[in-house]
Amino acid sequence: MLLRDILYKVSIRSVSGSTDIEVKDIQIDSRKVQPGTVFIAIKGAAADGHQFIEKAIESGATAIVSETALSPREGVTLLQVENSAAAAGYIANNFFGQPSSKMKVVGVTGTNGKTTIATLLYKLFSALGYKCGLLSTVDNHIGEKVMPATHTTPDAISLNRLMKQMADEQCTHVFMEVSSHAISQHRITGLEFDGGIFSNITHDHLDYHKTFDEYIRVKKAFFDGLPSSAFAISNADDKRGAVMLQNTSARKYLYSLKTLADFKGKIIENSLAGLVMSVNDQEVHFRLIGEFNAYNLLAVYGAAICMGEDKHEVLRCLSVLTGAEGRFDYMVSAKDRLIAIVDYAHTPDALLNVLATIKKLKRGFEQVITVVGCGGDRDKTKRPVMGEVACEHSDKVIFTSDNPRSEDPVQIIRDMEEGLPAAAKRKYLSITDRKEAIKTAISLAGPEDIILVAGKGHEKYQEIKGVKNHFDDKEVVREMFELLGK
Repeated sequence: MLLRDILYKVSIRSVSGSTDIEVKDIQIDSRKVQPGTVFIAIKGAAADGHQFIEKAIESGATAIVSETALSPREGVTLLQVENSAAAAGYIANNFFGQPSSKMKVVGVTGTNGKTTIATLLYKLFSALGYKCGLLSTVDNHIGEKVMPATHTTPDAISLNRLMKQMADEQCTHVFMEVSSHAISQHRITGLEFDGGIFSNITHDHLDYHKTFDEYIRVKKAFFDGLPSSAFAISNADDKRGAVMLQNTSARKYLYSLKTLADFKGKIIENSLAGLVMSVNDQEVHFRLIGEFNAYNLLAVYGAAICMGEDKHEVLRCLSVLTGAEGRFDYMVSAKDRLIAIVDYAHTPDALLNVLATIKKLKRGFEQVITVVGCGGDRDKTKRPVMGEVACEHSDKVIFTSDNPRSEDPVQIIRDMEEGLPAAAKRKYLSITDRKEAIKTAISLAGPEDIILVAGKGHEKYQEIKGVKNHFDDKEVVREMFELLGK
């Protein structure tokens, strides 16, 4: 392609050199630049790509996109733009042939529920006979082909490359999680969405967004950008649900368990056998468990109806589906019938939702023992809230490591303990080693007690001092059931 052909929609301030040059590749990582590459210098959270422009030119970059004015260079086209990150989104979309326009693309945003909603949509539409793509925190799918995911939403170039693969392999629908970081960093800029879903918004990512209002504004920007041809579905029971749809041009719909809505649900029964629900006056048994999944199912049902699918066929297919890995995954031990639940809950609201669901599933005097930690180098303000929620809604709690990253795990646990009332302090233990913490929880449990291992869910690693070590909560639980003869 020629450089001028991939600049559609980019806000350009100045150009030095020719735009009639051939482009072989585009990169935001200077280490991957080869001759014929366009290098886009982006100011990131950890590093500024503008510092690597010389390195990119030395490696053969024939064009540089930057926010700063650069001195003319022979044989190199220099483009100064308003916003490099936004430019990367448009350039990637154009370079890969605008792949999102060739499929129905639905984005799911919110604090909790994104992975389950996107995964259920992928499974549902696959069951309805479509070839689908999935971009999620757990993994990415192109039809039945599975690829590991490194981010909730990949960078703009990786994202459009994946979209092109999906379009080339004749995918008709793509369901993707849209994180607040991705919206803020323009990773989804240039994509054409056919629909957007809002799950809920609670305390998270304030290490990045600084204020809750800014976090809300970023989430809302996704809906503000939807075209009039798209649909926008929001959770009427979240107090910011209506706010999300205020300025969108898209067709607006609401789902709810508590008030009038386009997609109305009512929980009739909630047990380990699943949910029995009324969905728009149709009674259905689902395999998923818990009120939070009732909301996820309504969002999925609503999106399918908005895309013109038959409501009876949608409910029939949904009734047999399971959710995403590491979302209320439960195992039962052979001897003592202990129930161990592994869940990704890593925000106060998500933890509260899981513990509230467990409370509703209890039949009598079973103890609830919670193993929980908080991630390092992330929002510190939620740590004491996580500790408080765990202690208030569990019989026993073990504070432990999550992914400490570069932080001291002992200090993270101290932050969780901060401000706990005296009554809570009698309930918990602190065990830094996560494996030992899970082992202790299982050893403390009596027959039919319920153990919640929260925070990591589907993750198969634990990140400590920049190293990702293999660690799988489900694997450890199974191992400890056998070791302790439970």
